[in-house]
Amino acid sequence: MWHPVGALPARVYWRRRLLVLALLLAVLGGGAWLGIVLHTGADGDLETAAASSERSTARVPALDRVVPPVARVATPTPADVPLATGDTGAAAPAPTGPVAGGPCTDEMIGLTVRAPGTVAVGSKPTFELVVTNLSAVPCTRTLDKGQQEIALFDGAGTRVWGSNDCFPEASSDLRTLAPGETLAFPLVWGGLTSEPGCAAIRATPSPGAYVLRGRLDTKISPDVPLTLG
Repeated sequence: MWHPVGALPARVYWRRRLLVLALLLAVLGGGAWLGIVLHTGADGDLETAAASSERSTARVPALDRVVPPVARVATPTPADVPLATGDTGAAAPAPTGPVAGGPCTDEMIGLTVRAPGTVAVGSKPTFELVVTNLSAVPCTRTLDKGQQEIALFDGAGTRVWGSNDCFPEASSDLRTLAPGETLAFPLVWGGLTSEPGCAAIRATPSPGAYVLRGRLDTKISPDVPLTLG
């Protein structure tokens, strides 16, 4: 093998063998170097990629880039919404004041008793029950005799006499009272005591201080002083 055989000189064959051996060594050396380079480069790329991934992860987590944490989400403060002042189409409330032509309530009328300050014991004085429309509109009120009454009370508050006790009267009297209109209804006292139904014995009251109180159905007048002398 080491001794060339052929027509050419031996040095030619040795050159060829050396050339082939050099090429073989070059190929083997180049392959080894390329393997080392590839291995080193792959390791470096992996380390670089890992470091880059760590830096990227440390900067902004992938989930944070998609959905920010709740703590960083700013909740807007709701603005004050003014109440609506425009027309909402709702029906206006019904008026609460007196209605013209309606009934005269107790609050719409005034009731007083007119009487002399002093009357003689046993006399028959005339008292008046006065009704006034105090409202600003005309209204209606039942003024039947049976709903009108004047009563006498002594200083202790005991009832002494009532105009409907012994001689009650019946009537039907529905009136329309104009604003400010006043009506007076006279009632005569016989000068004697009485009780409802007129069952008790009637007597002359003693001299002294008394009060008169008027009534029109459910409306009660203030007390008016009366002296029996």
